[in-house]
Amino acid sequence: MTVPGASVAPAAERPEERPGPARRLSVESVHTAAYALVAAVLTVLLRLIQVGRASDLFVDELIYQELGRSAERGGFPSTSDGLFFLHPPGFFYLEAGWMRLFGEHQDVIAQVHSLRVLNALLAGVTAALVVFLVARVRSRTAGLVAGLVFALDQFCIRQNNWVLLETATMMWVIAGFLVLLPLCRAEPPGRPRLRAVAGGLLLGLAVLTKDHSALITVLPLLLALALGWGPPRRLTALAASAAVVPYTVYVTLVVGFGHWESFWDQKTHGLDRLLGIVQETGFNAPGRPSLAGRLTAELPEFAITYLLLLLTPVALFLLLRRKEPVYRLLSLFEACAIVTLAYALGIGTLEEQALYLLFVPNLVALAVTVPVPRRSPALRAGVVAGLVAVLAVPAGVYARDRGTPDDGFVGMQAYLRQHVPAGSGIVTVDGQRTAGVTYWTFEDDYRLGHWVTPGERAAHQARYVIVPWKVIEEGYGRSPLSEVRDLIHGARLLYAFQGPTYGTLALYELPPPQPSAGPR
Repeated sequence: MTVPGASVAPAAERPEERPGPARRLSVESVHTAAYALVAAVLTVLLRLIQVGRASDLFVDELIYQELGRSAERGGFPSTSDGLFFLHPPGFFYLEAGWMRLFGEHQDVIAQVHSLRVLNALLAGVTAALVVFLVARVRSRTAGLVAGLVFALDQFCIRQNNWVLLETATMMWVIAGFLVLLPLCRAEPPGRPRLRAVAGGLLLGLAVLTKDHSALITVLPLLLALALGWGPPRRLTALAASAAVVPYTVYVTLVVGFGHWESFWDQKTHGLDRLLGIVQETGFNAPGRPSLAGRLTAELPEFAITYLLLLLTPVALFLLLRRKEPVYRLLSLFEACAIVTLAYALGIGTLEEQALYLLFVPNLVALAVTVPVPRRSPALRAGVVAGLVAVLAVPAGVYARDRGTPDDGFVGMQAYLRQHVPAGSGIVTVDGQRTAGVTYWTFEDDYRLGHWVTPGERAAHQARYVIVPWKVIEEGYGRSPLSEVRDLIHGARLLYAFQGPTYGTLALYELPPPQPSAGPR
């Protein structure tokens, strides 16, 4: 008698020829690796297409490329203002390694574009790690879907396109949790102590890249240790101890080379920003556009991103329903990301890039928990349609936006080199306490300063002014809008570019200054 649904082996088949668990595991690993490779390649390609044309220069990436250059020459990262300790040096040494491999560009814009390629590759590694992590917890298919969502998400693409800290930070974070999750099994893999140390060190590299990330790396481990969630406590303690090693070594070197005072001054200022005591940047800073206004303006571009972020409480609820240690550890990861962003939103200095540190953990949480109806064809079809929309909508936005030029500073540089002699005095009005994107872009070729009065312009022979109008209109400039309008009164427009990042980016030739004249 044959059991319905059972398969019957051919008579000639020998039991020892059947694929064993090791072979099945090997085949599954190959399939998972193939899915991860697909997600990684798609991620990199989408970010490399028009890498220098699709996003105009951002002030932080100009500063970071200079820090990478200084790190490549040896020692602690620094700028023309001195040693830089506001952020830890992890990413800047990655930049230094990239420059050693592929050369250092003397042109600032070319160097930024080169480093954008590095960030695209780091994003590709992140996509592959997301696939592996989700596949390890749930299934290869869920891992592939998560990797594809990451590859196509417009917010992630913009974040990865700029030379910022968050892309490398999240790569180390996901790598660390990927190594630690197998320790949550009832029968952990071989050499669990070594795995705990390796996972902790990877999380420590995230902290060495952006110290703020301790809230989504070290803090979840400490909570897991206190609650007994995740791996056994002895392994969790080992991982947490290893996570603080890279930063401890860094601080020890700072002290050993006699830079403690400068380090402390910059770190306390950064801590004041984190605590909301000082509001220089972000949506909580006075006079800046509101978060609600920015979200509304960017809704057509980031609709799917916002939708997935709105599901964050759902993802946390679904994780907390599961009692297995692996889900407990992921729930702490998700909860800490939520608390971190909520704090920045309410009190701290919230900037858009902070959303990336929640979006990726939330994507992982949704991928490993959202149930797929199997018994109801209608519900299953609805879920499939939703997944298609999550992938198709960003793809359409990408195709539209990638065809829109947004490289005003590239055109500005070409115009200046052809029509404005090197060493000419140029007035800058962007930036806040310090220099803005104009200064960091052109400081090597021109004399730049915030010379807005007639006397200052006459003293420095400043005949030109560069105005990124969107920066000024939104209150992010060093000069208020009224001052800039007075400054360009009677000026001749020489160059203008209309783009998404800076609105109208304009170069004006100023009328001869009259020091005796008062303000208009």
